[in-house]
Amino acid sequence: MASPPTSLVFRVHRQQPELVVPAKPTPQELKQLSDIDDQEGLRFQIPVIQFYRYDPSMKGRDCVEVIREAIAQTLVFYYPFAGRLREGPGRKLMVDCTGEGVVFIEADADVTLRQFGDALQPPFPCLEELLYNVPGSDGVLNCPLLLIQVTRLQCGGFIFALRLNHTMSDAAGLVQFMTAVGEIARGARAPSILPVWQREAFNARNPPRVTCTHREYDDVPDTKGTLIPLDDMAHRSFFFRPTEISAIRRFLPQHLRKCSTFEIITAALWRCRTKALQPQDPEEEVRVLCIVNARTKMIERPVPTGYYGNAFAFPVALTTASKLCQNPLGFALELVRAAKAAVTEEYMRSVADLMVIKGRPHFAVVGTYLVSDLTHAGFGDVDFGWGKAAYGGAAKGGVGAIPGVASFYIPFRDNNGEDGIVVPICLPAPAMERFVKELNTMLNANDIDQSVQTSTTFIKCAL
Repeated sequence: MASPPTSLVFRVHRQQPELVVPAKPTPQELKQLSDIDDQEGLRFQIPVIQFYRYDPSMKGRDCVEVIREAIAQTLVFYYPFAGRLREGPGRKLMVDCTGEGVVFIEADADVTLRQFGDALQPPFPCLEELLYNVPGSDGVLNCPLLLIQVTRLQCGGFIFALRLNHTMSDAAGLVQFMTAVGEIARGARAPSILPVWQREAFNARNPPRVTCTHREYDDVPDTKGTLIPLDDMAHRSFFFRPTEISAIRRFLPQHLRKCSTFEIITAALWRCRTKALQPQDPEEEVRVLCIVNARTKMIERPVPTGYYGNAFAFPVALTTASKLCQNPLGFALELVRAAKAAVTEEYMRSVADLMVIKGRPHFAVVGTYLVSDLTHAGFGDVDFGWGKAAYGGAAKGGVGAIPGVASFYIPFRDNNGEDGIVVPICLPAPAMERFVKELNTMLNANDIDQSVQTSTTFIKCAL
């Protein structure tokens, strides 16, 4: 698979940002977020990007006009997205459904989709131009909850980029909204799945009571200066085909070789990343937080179809740097599996209760790596009339209130038609070099002919 261009330069001409409001009057009301939604670790904007090829059957139709109108129609159903967040007593977040609208940007770029290369994967050239940060729009409170930019390409394709206030939705909820926009863009009068608010489904009990262990919310001071610095950061994506995943499995004892791909990649990346960061104190605690979708865990009070709020947990695998790096890979894998298995309906209730009792804390970030599996989220299936996305999903790794901590697992098919998983990773440049060596050493140790494929991101952009 060819790597994406490392120095693609193009220009983007943007129209003035506008507010797209619901196409019809919508209720004016206050709607509280859940006690899972409004935790500190979700109070940030998350970027998503979709690339679409030219479709001759859509000749004469303007992607900007089609999508703009579809957003206005969809906001009639998803009207809270057109409002603004306010904060009440106890840091409780609520949506003021004002109907003010979402930010929409129309743009044109002097580049074709083919010029982005055969390997459409993060990091993308000129991302800041394809998803423009309108000044004053990126706060959590009193700011637009969605920013959408549609950029026409010279080949007739286009790029749909979106930035979401994460307190409003998780990946499943966002894809539900985007799918609704796509359905209406293709002529539907209403979404096939109607949105459901019901955020009380993930509210704390009365009185709240923490019944599970939640080391993911430990208050860990950065006494050793271990938080990743923001300067000299390198972004790369790593493509794992079945070949690479099989190579990693060979490091595992027989009883662990049937573990899920997510668990195996997570254990390997956590271990390689920790070695690459070279913690000064070998006894320092290191964590990996595995985002687990709780929708299937809620048995007594099932999550209703159409719910688009945050419905996940951050269970943590925890050990010391020395134990993680010196033990076989199976040690890390067992920790990851145990963390995922901890998420139950009671666990989710306990998290919501903890949020109320402790003032909605941020998850621990010192010595932390966070991973989120988007392989089944459905970003690539969103169709605005031009077919499915050539690429759909996370715009980059390392996003969040604490940059550099998170990675996303994104489904990908290479030029040879081979399916795999792309993982964007963000590290300081020297650590990134060590990370690549660690990962390649692991793969080549099993006589794998081709090392994991990477793409670098030192990209220059013409503004």
